[in-house]
Amino acid sequence: MANPSLTGLNPVQRQSLVISLTAFFTSLLLIALVSVLILITYRGTAYFWPEPIYRITMTGEEGQYSVLANVYDDVSDSEVTLKYSNERFPYGSQMRIERSDMDEMVLAFNSAEIKLNDGRRVLAIPQYIITPENDRAPLSTLDAIADEVALITEQIETINTQHLAPIHEALSEFDIRNVDDDAPAREKLVATFKYYQTEVLGYEARRNEYQLQVTFAGGSSFSLPISRIQDVDFVSRLSTFEKWKVVLSEIGVFLTDSPKQANTSGGVFPALFGTVLMVFLMTIIVTPFGVLAAIYLSEYAPHNALTTVIRVSVSNMAGVPSIVYGVFGLGFFVYTLGGSIDELLFSDKLPAPTMGSPGVFWAALTMAILTLPVVIVATEEGLRRVPEGLKAGSYALGATKMETIVRTILPIASPGIMTGVILAIARAAGEVAPLMLVGAVKFAPSLPIDGEFPYLHLDRQFMHLGVLIYDGAFHSQTDGKSASMMFAACLLLLLVVFVLNILAVILRTRLRRRYLKG
Repeated sequence: MANPSLTGLNPVQRQSLVISLTAFFTSLLLIALVSVLILITYRGTAYFWPEPIYRITMTGEEGQYSVLANVYDDVSDSEVTLKYSNERFPYGSQMRIERSDMDEMVLAFNSAEIKLNDGRRVLAIPQYIITPENDRAPLSTLDAIADEVALITEQIETINTQHLAPIHEALSEFDIRNVDDDAPAREKLVATFKYYQTEVLGYEARRNEYQLQVTFAGGSSFSLPISRIQDVDFVSRLSTFEKWKVVLSEIGVFLTDSPKQANTSGGVFPALFGTVLMVFLMTIIVTPFGVLAAIYLSEYAPHNALTTVIRVSVSNMAGVPSIVYGVFGLGFFVYTLGGSIDELLFSDKLPAPTMGSPGVFWAALTMAILTLPVVIVATEEGLRRVPEGLKAGSYALGATKMETIVRTILPIASPGIMTGVILAIARAAGEVAPLMLVGAVKFAPSLPIDGEFPYLHLDRQFMHLGVLIYDGAFHSQTDGKSASMMFAACLLLLLVVFVLNILAVILRTRLRRRYLKG
């Protein structure tokens, strides 16, 4: 028994101190976790909230001038950041100034935030709409005119996809086969191409005649093609309800649109789709291999030093830096295995690689290798929890070892297997470094799944939320709005992992109720 005089505390007091310390550090951990979630949520939702537009009047070297700008408070109370538009920078720029340098700052109620299809934004005062008949249509007809322009754009897209694209493919085939330029078939295709190209140019010329005329704070005019405008919001005079409508619209664009302006505006749909697809493929690959390896180690492998070494090695694999797996995937899967597949199955397309280049399948396979130790350890732990009496009863009834494993052991161990899958999903969804080596890119022109046979293109590169966040952070270190997009992508990544884990937890709970409670 310890001497109270040496420690100054009796056993009850020491136990109380230990409990207090553990509670204190647990509280610190929870506070840190909640703080991170609050920060990500606050900065992420700021990306969707419409900022009011102010008319800022300042005095510079050339005298007094005005700009229309969004105002963002700086870390220092004496400075603000302005994201503004004027005749010199119609598509926006930003600057940091002292508060004392602003002569006047008033809400610009007639100004609007004009969002363009390429992700840029113009802060200006809409005046009227110019039509092909040179009429000055009122702003109230903007939606109807935008629908007319959309019909012209649809006609252009129809010609491009149904006529020009097939001609391009046919001409490419002629180039591969070295068909002469004066061959009748090539000349006919070229003539057809010129005909449809003339039609497209005519439609584009008519579409460009629809313009939105705007003015800046300095009074200068500027024209914007209606076809390039995504939305026009008079943010300075929106009510709270109308602002929430804009927020919901922005969230819809964020989830369905592609990234723009170097991943600092637009949406994240390709990255969201690529993340979910890669995790889904990884789960399909890693689950059977992990379960089979765990079954062998638990049920078939002899209890000797070699098996112990294998178990230790599997456990240590979970601690290997993820970039090592990326290098392994690039060297073995992509260059070695993929190159061999190209030589066997796609030799006619060489030297252009098909499977011998980074793609979504190699990324999923690399993530499967990375998460394999997690699934093996969790599954083996679940197999150990199966009561020996159930195994003995199965053998007593005449079942073979394989029948016992399939019908008795695996159903009862299924909750443990799902635990390993949940941990694998959580880790794979957040990885960045290995994916950048084996298939994830900053921008992918097409999705791995589309309407072209064979519909699922495992050789294509893909976008990933983690890579999008990593890349966008380098382009938004001085831009609050773009930084908010990265926080919004972080929030979406957390939601994706949360939803995938919830689905796995629900399945695990049902399996536990079915097999453990009868």
